[in-house]
Amino acid sequence: MRRSSASFVRTVVIAGSIGLVLLSIAWADGGPPVAHAYHTSAELAAFRAGGNILTYAENTYFKGSGNCEGCHGHDFQNHSMLDDQGKDVNVVDDWRSTMMANSARDPLWRAKVSHEGLVNPAHQAALEDKCTSCHAPSGRHDKHLTGGGLYSIAELEQDPIGLDGVSCVPCHIQSPDSVGKLFSGNMKFDTLGRPLYGPYDNVFGAPMSAFIGYEPLYSAHILDGGLCASCHTLITETADLSGNLTGGEFVEQATYHEWVNSTFNTDNNPNGISCQGCHVPQIPDSVVISANYLFLEGRSPFGLHHFAGANTFMLKVLRDHISELDLTASEAQFDSTIDRTTRMLQSHSLLLNATTAYRTADTVFVDVELVNLAGHKFPSGYPARRLFVELLAVDPGTGDTLFRSGGFDADNEVLGHDPSYEPHYDVITAPDQAQIYEMVMGDVNGDKTTVLERAAAPLKDNRLLPAGFSTGHFAYDTTLIAGVPTTDMDFGRDGQGDEGSGSDIVHYHVPLGGFVGAVQITARAWYQSVPPKWLEEMFMYSSAPIDSFQTMYTDADGKPLLVKEVQYTDLTVGIDGYMELGVRIFPNPSTTGRIHIEGLGANVLGVRVLDGQGRTVQEPLVRRGQRWLDIQVAPGTYLVVFLTKDRPIVHKVVVL
Repeated sequence: MRRSSASFVRTVVIAGSIGLVLLSIAWADGGPPVAHAYHTSAELAAFRAGGNILTYAENTYFKGSGNCEGCHGHDFQNHSMLDDQGKDVNVVDDWRSTMMANSARDPLWRAKVSHEGLVNPAHQAALEDKCTSCHAPSGRHDKHLTGGGLYSIAELEQDPIGLDGVSCVPCHIQSPDSVGKLFSGNMKFDTLGRPLYGPYDNVFGAPMSAFIGYEPLYSAHILDGGLCASCHTLITETADLSGNLTGGEFVEQATYHEWVNSTFNTDNNPNGISCQGCHVPQIPDSVVISANYLFLEGRSPFGLHHFAGANTFMLKVLRDHISELDLTASEAQFDSTIDRTTRMLQSHSLLLNATTAYRTADTVFVDVELVNLAGHKFPSGYPARRLFVELLAVDPGTGDTLFRSGGFDADNEVLGHDPSYEPHYDVITAPDQAQIYEMVMGDVNGDKTTVLERAAAPLKDNRLLPAGFSTGHFAYDTTLIAGVPTTDMDFGRDGQGDEGSGSDIVHYHVPLGGFVGAVQITARAWYQSVPPKWLEEMFMYSSAPIDSFQTMYTDADGKPLLVKEVQYTDLTVGIDGYMELGVRIFPNPSTTGRIHIEGLGANVLGVRVLDGQGRTVQEPLVRRGQRWLDIQVAPGTYLVVFLTKDRPIVHKVVVL
């Protein structure tokens, strides 16, 4: 708890004033102290006892996260880095168990870099240099800034500041005039005068300047989504199967541009939400942001450095191999990040709804709607990630399964998955069809590949679009839709056919096989960050990083994460009772396209004609007292739905 008595405040002010005077004298006599005096011997002993030592390494332009921990980590005096309830919200401990902090030690990333180098050994040096630009920025960019040339994995393994991952300094010294303009690991850093940007003005910067060597400055760009653009839009060069560069390019990921092409974009929408708004969420609490200076006042709002995304699987792998991977976070810290990531997925990513559109003697027609809540495609980022839908129809009396689409087997692979990849569906009619939202990369021959450098064009990209997404947007060239038929009019569109809905509706035609009782419908949305099929090509190769990760992957629980689930019981009975209404339809089949309906009466409130995919093609007006009507349609199979007070009654009509 924070102390707030008047005597305490006076003591703090006096102590702070004396400290400043002594500090000024020391600086006047001999210049800024060079020792890391902001850590007490007790703090250092506690760090060493915990075994979670962050690096104090530095190179020409960057310093490791340990240099920031003394003031912005856990405060042993319980004064700073506490929210209004006294909870520790220090940025270092929240960050250290994230994928960002562990980007350079991520065993899947290490394995994939090794895989790419084995596929195209002539490109290994360039590939490693490109990959480390985002995964080990402090090491790689310093080497480039000092004219040292390409940066390798071998160098990274011996470079403690490179192994610090996406740590504090690379983000906080990015130049304001470069945000949202540089991509694919290219970054511009302000090195002249060594500024370090933050979200607060009126900065008390003398200690940081003296002890750390950076000048803390306010800049609004630190909260701009463009700060994330350099690494979260990645365009790679394309090589053919012989390893020759074709001159083509492939958008491996474009999370930043997906956000730009959405209503979340703060440049176009004053009520938008930046990347930081979700991934560095702000709290209104007044938080003292630096230890050791008791006179400092709290700052508000305060950004929690949670960096929660969607990759619970790899976070668990990291947690379970802390010693082997030489990580600096504890199991408890990883568990906290895993919990935050799970909440992000389950509470802030997706809405799911399922309804029965209508039912016949043979089929129950179920619509499953998914609404993307993220400010980018869902899933987004690394192209391995996928979301898939499971629909289950069960007899609630016996528990017998009547129909199942999109479940998964003991190997955590989607049931019915096609040998190469599963196409996008608007309508699903069989258990071996499953809706999987994903990106599938194609090589120069149009075949599926998971080798990033061989990717030439997306064979499929039906990932859920963000709200406000438009195919006419200037960023559409990096955020393409692929493999979605133009006939699927509700993918990313509302009921009027307008773009920007951020949703999709999957139409299930569930065969009942003569079952006429109640049906329990369950719809589930499952997320996988590292599906088995994505790893098949990589596991055909052998290297120390690949073999090590394969063992970790085999030992891990790869079960997909349940994002959303809805369930209801359909109580309608599947009888074709149109004749009970006194209605007659003829001719059926029709050879002219004309369908004549007669015998309409007070029980029929309306008529709707649906095509074979369940879409309304006509809805003629039925006036009070009207007894008949004619409908003209093109050849095909149709469902004529009679709307009554109790339920819709359906009859199938064929036009030859």
